[in-house]
Amino acid sequence: LFSWTGLCLEKRVFYKLISGLHASINLHLCANYLLEETWGKPRWGPNVKEFTRRFDPVETKGEGPRRLKNLYFLYLIELRALSKVAPYFERSVVDLYTGNGHEDAESKALLLDIFRDTKSFHMHFDEKSMFAGDKKGAKSLKEEFRLHFKNISRIMDCVGCDKCRLWGKLQTQGLGTALKILFSEKEIQSLPENSPSKGFQLTRQEIVALVNAFGRLSTSIKELQNFKVLLQKTR
Repeated sequence: LFSWTGLCLEKRVFYKLISGLHASINLHLCANYLLEETWGKPRWGPNVKEFTRRFDPVETKGEGPRRLKNLYFLYLIELRALSKVAPYFERSVVDLYTGNGHEDAESKALLLDIFRDTKSFHMHFDEKSMFAGDKKGAKSLKEEFRLHFKNISRIMDCVGCDKCRLWGKLQTQGLGTALKILFSEKEIQSLPENSPSKGFQLTRQEIVALVNAFGRLSTSIKELQNFKVLLQKTR
């Protein structure tokens, strides 16, 4: 079992986020499990036994509940990032460029609606407490974070399943983008309204990863609630 003792806040946060990402992926595996494979007609669905094996307090020697807490922590982090990045997209100079002018405006309006919803949610994590030490140490830790996520993305390349590799890399980049946003609040707030971004910029790939990773994570939270209902029925 992993020991959290002796780690600074920033490193504890990093490991909690990776644990939450792992829990999210495990939830998807349990929720869409191959239950039966017959000729030409496989049956997929939630596997309560597998969920229990991965998250039950007894089966996991107390680690299961912590993994689920880290899932919620990850959700809060990405939710906060979405609320913080809103000013970047609210500027009139920013378009999504879908290839269709009408769809550009519609997509941006829907995206801003999501950002407004996240702003109304009471946040439970203050990222200002991170990297609050000396500038040299803070810069070193930020670079360490960046390299860790780069290494995780490289490890994903070794995954044999194309679908698993795709979603794994997307969620990893989505989380990396969320952290990039949280550590760039001042740069986002000082962006010019009617000219190209200076000091902070998101690539199309980062935007896609950020939104899709949050959608995947939201689905994990929903599936967790479904498993709670299924577990109550089996007792």
